[in-house]
Amino acid sequence: MKNEMRRDIRTFALTMTGLGSIIGSGWLFGSWKAASVAGPAAIYSWILGMIIILFIGLTFAELGAMFPASGGMVRYGQFSHGSLVGFISGWANWIAIVSVIPVEAVASTQYLSSWNFKWAHQLYNGSELTFPGLIIAAFLVIVYFLLNYFTVSLFARVNSTITIFKFIIPVIVIVGIMYTGFNTHNFIAPEHGGFMPNGWSGVLTAVATSGIVFAFNGFQSPINLAGEAKKPGRSIPIAVISSILIAGVIYVLLQITFLGGVTEGMLKSGWSHLNLSSPFADLAMALGLNWLVLLLFADAFVSPSGTGITYTATTARMIYGMERNGFFPPIFGQVNSKVGVPRAAMWFNLVVSYIFLFLFRGWGSLASVISVATLISYVTGPVCVMVFRQFGDNIKHPLQIKGMHIIAPIAFIAASLIYYWATWPLTGKVTFIIIIGLPLYFYYQVKDHFKGFAKDFKAGIWLIAYLLFMIMISWIGSSKFGGLNIIPFGYDFLVIATFGFVFYLWGIKSGWLTEHLKQGNKAASEKLSSQH
Repeated sequence: MKNEMRRDIRTFALTMTGLGSIIGSGWLFGSWKAASVAGPAAIYSWILGMIIILFIGLTFAELGAMFPASGGMVRYGQFSHGSLVGFISGWANWIAIVSVIPVEAVASTQYLSSWNFKWAHQLYNGSELTFPGLIIAAFLVIVYFLLNYFTVSLFARVNSTITIFKFIIPVIVIVGIMYTGFNTHNFIAPEHGGFMPNGWSGVLTAVATSGIVFAFNGFQSPINLAGEAKKPGRSIPIAVISSILIAGVIYVLLQITFLGGVTEGMLKSGWSHLNLSSPFADLAMALGLNWLVLLLFADAFVSPSGTGITYTATTARMIYGMERNGFFPPIFGQVNSKVGVPRAAMWFNLVVSYIFLFLFRGWGSLASVISVATLISYVTGPVCVMVFRQFGDNIKHPLQIKGMHIIAPIAFIAASLIYYWATWPLTGKVTFIIIIGLPLYFYYQVKDHFKGFAKDFKAGIWLIAYLLFMIMISWIGSSKFGGLNIIPFGYDFLVIATFGFVFYLWGIKSGWLTEHLKQGNKAASEKLSSQH
């Protein structure tokens, strides 16, 4: 065994990893879910979601270039503020990402249930997978596991090939449906509420709860694989930015295609009652495009499976990163010397994936939870990047994105707004999921005799206060987002933006030159030097 990752992944493979993670089950289900919440105005939801994720992604792209460490997304908070912030952000991010693995397997099986065979119809009961469906999904999870278990290079080759296929199929779907049965009346139909049947609140809620944030989550994958990139300072920002933009264009075009392809029969009860088990396949069937139906059924395995394969790789690196933070046993930091893969971490994630698989058996039941959990880790990125900048020459800065002083606060406030748009009581439930992990944090604090705890706790008070504030504002906020309407629609945004900026500044002021940061900076400097 050894404890260092191999640096074998090039820019193209990293970009394909990001794009492959983003284009998973999100494109198969996201357009339908967004349309059911926002109607035709779901187009705005995708554009807004892409812009917000791009701002957030830019902060993490700079961090990934600065600290090319495997599992980087769970380590930046530890570097900037110590153990408490590091644990909360890392735990939230890991919970959100590891649960994607079974969700992708569920998505493939759910599409399979629309096949015109009696046995296929028995896999899904309309809301969740049946026992036979769970068996198929469990088999897919183990396939994802095995493709990552033996080598990093096999993962990169398989993922790049799958991603190319995943890119082609959505394009064929867009062209096929637009050419055959595109109805522009759907976008303005007064009998269905016009272009924006649920107003702006519907547009904003769709960003948080319809799988849009979930669909873009894959931009993290190149960052979590930064420790294995040949030239992270160049590769990470290219991979992150290009994968978000390319996927964003595809998602917007798919949403337009879906809206125009829905038949009058499907819309008879309005957008909010649009209930499809295999959305694009159902449209293709209704339009008589049998060849496209076959392609979609094939891609329903390939797209989610490609994402499942990628996330199996990146979640293992996240456990590796959390072990480096001191929150998991040393065995999870061991990397197999022959293949360069953290196998113990992979086994642990496999067990957790099966737990999620049997707890959440339908795609829609977990997508919004995953999105909101990820937002808790997203808010640390804009703060961390500015903390590191204030240390000047004490930190190596291979990449400094222009305008970060503007980008970072916008990213923080935007992530806070999405958190709020997810509606009460979901915000409270997700925060409870994060709290479940705190006993593990305190176990390691006790084991370490609370060494440095006081300073780390003081540096993390801002994040605790921020989470409590978000729960409160969600509870008393606008009724359009599930609140008590004590703070009405419009004013709630102003309150969040104002207090969000205060928490952002507080977070930056709380940062300090931690021992983890010194070690991470030293390791990053050595890696960057080895490239020249």
